[in-house]
Amino acid sequence: MVFNIKDSDKRTVKTDYPRKIEKIEHVWIPMSDGAKLAATIWLPTDAKEKPVPAILEYIPYRKNDFTAIRDSARHPYFAGHGYASIRVDIRGSGDSDGILLDEYIKQEQDDALEIFDWVVKQDWSTGSIGMIGKSWGGFNGLQVAARQHPALKTIITLDSTDDRYADDVHYRGGNVLASDMLWWSSTMFVYNARPQDPQVVGESWRENWLDRLENTPPLVEEWMRHQRRDAYWKHGSICEDYSAIQIPVFAISGWQDAYTNTVFRLLENLPKESKGLIGPWAHEYPEVATPDPAIGFLQECLRWWDQWLKGIDTGIMDEPKLTSWIQDSALPQVTYTERPGKWVGDTSWPSTNVKDKSLWLKDGKLMNEAREGEKVLIPSVQEHGFYTGVFCPFGQPGDLPGDQRLENGKSVVYTSDPLEETTELLGHPIFHAEISSDQENALLNVRLCDKAPTGESTLISWGMLNLTHLSSHEHPEKLVPGKKYKVEIKLDALGQNLPKGHQLEVAISPTSWPQAWPSAKPVTLTLYSGKETRLTIPVRTPQAEDVNAGNFEAPETAEIMEKEVLREEKRTREVRHDLINGVWKLEDFSDEGERRLPHNGIEYGSTNANTFTIEENRPLSAHVKCDWELKLGRAEWQTKLVSSSEMTSDEKTFYLTNTLTAYENEEEVFHKQWKTEIPRDFV
Repeated sequence: MVFNIKDSDKRTVKTDYPRKIEKIEHVWIPMSDGAKLAATIWLPTDAKEKPVPAILEYIPYRKNDFTAIRDSARHPYFAGHGYASIRVDIRGSGDSDGILLDEYIKQEQDDALEIFDWVVKQDWSTGSIGMIGKSWGGFNGLQVAARQHPALKTIITLDSTDDRYADDVHYRGGNVLASDMLWWSSTMFVYNARPQDPQVVGESWRENWLDRLENTPPLVEEWMRHQRRDAYWKHGSICEDYSAIQIPVFAISGWQDAYTNTVFRLLENLPKESKGLIGPWAHEYPEVATPDPAIGFLQECLRWWDQWLKGIDTGIMDEPKLTSWIQDSALPQVTYTERPGKWVGDTSWPSTNVKDKSLWLKDGKLMNEAREGEKVLIPSVQEHGFYTGVFCPFGQPGDLPGDQRLENGKSVVYTSDPLEETTELLGHPIFHAEISSDQENALLNVRLCDKAPTGESTLISWGMLNLTHLSSHEHPEKLVPGKKYKVEIKLDALGQNLPKGHQLEVAISPTSWPQAWPSAKPVTLTLYSGKETRLTIPVRTPQAEDVNAGNFEAPETAEIMEKEVLREEKRTREVRHDLINGVWKLEDFSDEGERRLPHNGIEYGSTNANTFTIEENRPLSAHVKCDWELKLGRAEWQTKLVSSSEMTSDEKTFYLTNTLTAYENEEEVFHKQWKTEIPRDFV
């Protein structure tokens, strides 16, 4: 993933702030166990005379290099408007001490509380603190809020989850998320292996680097040891006790992001002052995100901070609880630069403006009334799923689903009559069905598509369920072959306009590669029509006051840090089909470019190649391979990391292999391979 502000972005760069600022680099924040965390602080120059609230971003992605450009566009902006904006590298990342042993461990939260203790003691601090973060920083913002430190008054969480098992990159619907489980582990595997900066920490950098290389584990091993919802995943999942969060939360995501569902759950369960914002965006901050329209998100942040950290009535609390972008219908494209639509506002969630409508499945159609008596066989097609896009788009070219006609022939499809009037959807479609399986272990994948009058099919929502998890993600049970089960799958939330004359399609399959690791044996499902087998869609009635929603200012940023581009970015994403041998392969390659930061001389860059392979009619042929090469250095000091991660399975066991090699000035200084076998546990 590239943490970068794109040169082509069009936004106002602000330098005329109300208060002059200074950037304080290489600040060490001491922990009670003797460790030190590395921080950069942007601060009004007069903060000691006029103390300010603090804003913390707390992530493992390295403030001095990989996020330096991103940080420069945001933190000075907050500081210039009267805040101490603090960027801290999590323990074990960047120049901070220690080893990063896993995501979201208790130590990470404990350290955050000690950071707060340190902040409130500073002579520039008013003692009020907010947290902001996207993805990892959005996750830990929620988790730290649940720890109820008295100085933390509010958080802004973007592209995050409240449920680490059901709604993250590891498992979806109780299925191993094959597209991301190994890829994300391989990413952190090589990211965590980067060294500290010798100019900052001194000669100890090499000893510390070798320690990190030797003792930072491939995280996929631990993730795969917990294939059901157990205490491991409950830790850090604030959905276990929403009441622990007693401060206002501003939750943001986008329809292309993987974590949009979280916004709806948070609004239902968190303090009434919390608000939500959903745009058309991928996994990025809304002032730089694609597709357009981007918004003046930093200005919205200031309104939120001023409201809750300075006690200024900014008017933000008079606005709708949920502001969302209803996307106009669009023909399928793997990349959109813009998604036309409109902003709408709902004063509550669940919204009184949204009502469920049911459509029943029979004879290949979605009908307005139930019909009895039909049963349809749904066989396994192992190569189903290659054209459904990436799980979590970052806005890179090729991330999005292609025309679903490429997939519909590999599944069973039900289609509605052409819509008699334009229909607006907001919320979760839900698929209900009566199903049986011919195997003890099976999964069900459901795609919801917008079919244009000209035939193109655009994916607008999807969901899947490991059917052994029908009763519980914590206590799965084998299926009884031939037994009828009632199934309910909540598909991903959507905000979508369906024009008159368009049709809805529901596509059903027991496979979805590479989204779900396939069942060990080929599966045939039987779908039974009747009152239990239906799709409910969330139909929203447009409101007159929608015209007042989403009156955002144009995007603004701080003055973006200078950089030299040493190598341009490149992305390829190709599906290959060996007709003779029946082998299907998705090859996804990202050259994330190489840059030099003139202010500190750091050079960094990486390439990442991911391959997802499966053979027709052979679910046990599933194979994922993720390779990285990452460089980091300065002048005569150059380091390189090369990693390879692989995952396969047989009927009873998963096989994981992770290899890491490190170089200093092209000389190999470390090499290690981790090989692990983990039993399949109802997947």
